[in-house]
Amino acid sequence: MNVDTISDFLAEQRDEAPEELQPLILDFENFWERKLWHQLTDALVQFFNHEGSAPQRLVFYKVFILKFADKINQLKLVQLALKAATQCKDDNERLTFLQSVAKKVDNENSQDALVYASVAVARVKLSLNDLDAARKDLDNAERILDSFDSVETIVHAAFYDANASYYQRKMDFANYYRTALLYLACIDISTMSNAERHRRAYYLSVAALVSNSIYNFGELLLHPVLDALAHSEDDSWLRDLLFAFNRGDLAAYDILSDNISENRLLNEHSTHLRQKIYLSALTEAVFRRPPHDRAMTFTTISQETKVRPEEIEHLIMKALSLGLLRGTIDQVDQVAHITWVQPKVLDMKQVENLRKRLLDWDSSVNQLGNWIEGAGKDVWAA
Repeated sequence: MNVDTISDFLAEQRDEAPEELQPLILDFENFWERKLWHQLTDALVQFFNHEGSAPQRLVFYKVFILKFADKINQLKLVQLALKAATQCKDDNERLTFLQSVAKKVDNENSQDALVYASVAVARVKLSLNDLDAARKDLDNAERILDSFDSVETIVHAAFYDANASYYQRKMDFANYYRTALLYLACIDISTMSNAERHRRAYYLSVAALVSNSIYNFGELLLHPVLDALAHSEDDSWLRDLLFAFNRGDLAAYDILSDNISENRLLNEHSTHLRQKIYLSALTEAVFRRPPHDRAMTFTTISQETKVRPEEIEHLIMKALSLGLLRGTIDQVDQVAHITWVQPKVLDMKQVENLRKRLLDWDSSVNQLGNWIEGAGKDVWAA
């Protein structure tokens, strides 16, 4: 296609475009003729980001952009292609289109763009329920990412988001939780809609609760995305439940248990959730004690956790095996000697308890100092 034909194409598209976008298409022709590729790319990004450009994106990409695709930033080329892909009639057409984009940017100097395009291909395969093929694409993308010293944030964000979608489909709650939080770390959540923030917070909360390997919710409890649940009439209880687990609050758990039974996924894992709150109550009971007073009898633990005495040893062994506690068990005397408890995020009540412990420690140090001074008498130099 020669320059005159491009001019005819742009004139035709200008007539079809909304009035507010027509000046941009005039800029396209100017930048194209002057070979100002950077300015042309920025103008195209602005055009594609406008909702009114949607019907024209695909034809612009295929007829116009591909003419100078190798002359512009390849990552921006993929961004434009992803916008154009939204206009494909179905996922099969979208898959074919995006695979051609990935092939286009598969060059030594544009591996970041290849990752970005490959992740988009994987997302479409997830939509088509081809999970194995999607996993293969994501693994290949990860190998390329691992070879980079640095990469644009949008590439990492896309990669983590696609992985989170994959793990959600596979019901792999721990990996979903990890990759979804990594995705949120790559973006500015203020740019997300309220509905999207609520959706993310809801799925993260459920994944944290039902996972067999997540017992510390600190990252989620501190993340501003969780505030979306606080403002929800239907799901604010889920946020309250997370904080109840964090402080090992059995009473609050019992109050919120009706909501658990109404949630299909949480109800299916109700037995696991009950064990999880018992473990949280145990670690909280240990945490409240000063380090020199962490030899706890099975009877004391039973009173603190509401677990039957005959199940206490198994509960402690579970906590030790999960790395929530460190210590030993005296089976003869039925005493647990705890030397360490896993750190966790504290709420204000827990911070107040910690403050009291520090005050008690300060008082004990003063008493010891006064005793040494009194016992030493003239031995101590003034």
